[in-house]
Amino acid sequence: MNLPAVLTTYFALKGGLNLVTPPLSTPDGMCRDSLNFEIDIDGGYRRVAGYERFDGHASPSDALFYSIACNFVGTVSANDVIVGDTSGATGVVLTRTDGNIIFTKLTGAFVSGEDISVSAVVVATSTSIAISGLAETPLQQAEYTKLATDVYRDDISAVPGSGGILGVHRYNGLVYAFRNNADGTEAKIYVSSPSGWTMIDLGYEIAFTNANLDIEEGDTLTQGGVTATILKVVVQSGSLLSGVNTGRLIITAPAGGNFIAGAATSTGSGAVTLSGAESAITLNPNGRYECINYNFGGGAGTIKMYGASGTHRAFEFDGTIFVPISTGMAKDTPRHIDVHVNHLFLSFNGSAQNSAPGEPYVWTIISGAGELAMGDTISGFLPMIGSNQSPALAIFTTNKTSILYGNSSADFQLVTLGFEVGGFAYTMQNIGEGYVMDALGVRQIAATDQFGNFSSAQLTKLIRPFIETRVTRAVGSCIVRLRDQYRLLFNDRYALHITMQNGEFKGAMPIQYAHTMTVMSSYESNNGEEFIYAGDTDGFVYRMERGTSFDGQPIIAYMNLAFSFMKNPRLRKRFRKAVYEITGGSYAELDATYEIGYASNEINQGILSDIQTAFGNVFWDSFTWDQFYWDGRTLLPAEQDITGTAENISLILRSSSALFRPFTVNSAIIHYTQRRLLR
Repeated sequence: MNLPAVLTTYFALKGGLNLVTPPLSTPDGMCRDSLNFEIDIDGGYRRVAGYERFDGHASPSDALFYSIACNFVGTVSANDVIVGDTSGATGVVLTRTDGNIIFTKLTGAFVSGEDISVSAVVVATSTSIAISGLAETPLQQAEYTKLATDVYRDDISAVPGSGGILGVHRYNGLVYAFRNNADGTEAKIYVSSPSGWTMIDLGYEIAFTNANLDIEEGDTLTQGGVTATILKVVVQSGSLLSGVNTGRLIITAPAGGNFIAGAATSTGSGAVTLSGAESAITLNPNGRYECINYNFGGGAGTIKMYGASGTHRAFEFDGTIFVPISTGMAKDTPRHIDVHVNHLFLSFNGSAQNSAPGEPYVWTIISGAGELAMGDTISGFLPMIGSNQSPALAIFTTNKTSILYGNSSADFQLVTLGFEVGGFAYTMQNIGEGYVMDALGVRQIAATDQFGNFSSAQLTKLIRPFIETRVTRAVGSCIVRLRDQYRLLFNDRYALHITMQNGEFKGAMPIQYAHTMTVMSSYESNNGEEFIYAGDTDGFVYRMERGTSFDGQPIIAYMNLAFSFMKNPRLRKRFRKAVYEITGGSYAELDATYEIGYASNEINQGILSDIQTAFGNVFWDSFTWDQFYWDGRTLLPAEQDITGTAENISLILRSSSALFRPFTVNSAIIHYTQRRLLR
């Protein structure tokens, strides 16, 4: 008797999540459900990287562990500080084995044969020097690394204050975070440092008229017995050369009392008329901070931070001097900010206003400032790739997208790209093309040779149910240059990773964090390193794409692949084996199972029971799982045995761990034999 031949079908994992296409029309390799996997630009589905809290202290994911062999004479416990009595070396204990102390935070160098003490009590004698990264198995190495990471994580604090993070921004290699103070009466700015978050002193400001050319930064401003140091001279109209002008001085806290309206002098021959008393610069509470880095000066080292929040004046900041930008609006609280053709742009409800060219402090029409009426509340700006003759700026409202062409107020031209197609605030990003979310999903705004120069395409049709439940939940976005991704952040712990490649949409997959994020932003350093930050409702700032966990919490990831029917949906097959191609750079574990016959309860699918996780209910049940062990070079086993006969099969993979770095599942092969047609 001839046995039926064993056949195989191969498919690459690509296309991402598909929630709307009927099963028979869904290509092999797409997902019918997934969480915490993303589309890799090199192919396959990649379990996402972790994130870790940040405040400028040493990075937890850079933590090292050490092992030192010992003869024990006392008790050693986790978190003890060990000291070498001869060397003076120290470390923080992670755990101990029968003959070793595993520790981190090494200072100095332990020597063999010295007594090791805890709180001045000898607990062991070393029989080796400390060795970095020594473990018996890859799994043990991952476990020790996590223990070391936990110790460093405990050093990192939330931004002081109350409420969630209002904004996070990277400027000149430092990270700035915005949060309300403890009473919620005003917002504060903090900067990262090796010792944690440090509050920024915003200084004082005082209005002036008719300053002469000798009023200079660094001078001492004097009026009677009152003095202060001039930090910045802000000319808002006129010029210092003419001596006819208006503006403000940014100064240190005055000594000897308060200034009053009247004449004042500065070091040398400076003369100025003060308009009144100085006032402390403060930030109104709440808001949402949107910041950019830009160089209006043109010279090296003159890049500055510009920001707006919707709660107070826009501002300029160089890391030391904070300059509120006064536009003359009665309610001077712009919400959105950007720079276009050397003009600073701000949004005030339905009004888009620009400064004079190259002059972020000057907002007079005679100097080149201007205003555009948009007819609805502006939700954001996005610089676009225009042409040599006419750069382009997209201006969004919730229900309309417009493109601004031109180089100055003299030739600006506003063209409507589309009505009823707009963008939600804080979802605008540019990664070669423009991306934005509106009520229908995520759109790509691409350059075209057609009239209007730009076209709009909806990208997220295949995950419409996911989008429809989050239409009002988008709170932020960023791009990830290394992965060619647009990432969208929601206020329910979810995010969406959309992968592009040379402008072509590759798919979208949902992510669920362990914390409720409020803001997200990304930056590229001069040497090409990418920095991605997020802030949460508890006041922590996180650096994304770091470590093996969600700030110590396990990353729960799964993918349920589309039902595969081997090009014959009515033919029964006896399934025998699945083979996965998996790549990665370090040890990992994952589980595999499957569903057959559309997961019919008339077919044995395994043992079913609901799973509850720290994230809440997820959309799969537990099965009888095969476990795969991945050591970074080979997969053991690479093959999964399958039993059962049905017309189709869905392969299912999952991983739940705080130990493992990302891995990528590239493709699958299914072994089967053909049976009869369904009757």
